[in-house]
Amino acid sequence: MTATDDPVVLINIFKCDQRHLDELIERLAALAKVQSGLPGFVSATLHRGLNGRVAANHAIWASATDWKAMTRHPQIVAAMGPILAIATFEPHLYEPGEPTSG
Repeated sequence: MTATDDPVVLINIFKCDQRHLDELIERLAALAKVQSGLPGFVSATLHRGLNGRVAANHAIWASATDWKAMTRHPQIVAAMGPILAIATFEPHLYEPGEPTSG
């Protein structure tokens, strides 16, 4: 099994002007709904930054291959257009970590 066949965690940080944060969260929620129907999608959680200028998407995909295929899907490309009009983003893939508690 190669690294691209293992589950991956996407942490994607979106930055926008404060006046666009509500719209950004709405558009990200709609995007996650489309993603949820694609092969390899496991889960997604959206987070609103306390500073009013960032949002984060924490998503789990069955593999990096599935995630990469999602990024090229026509519905995803179309949904990203309005998001890119109001925000910048920085996605990073991670190996799943072990839960911790304190």
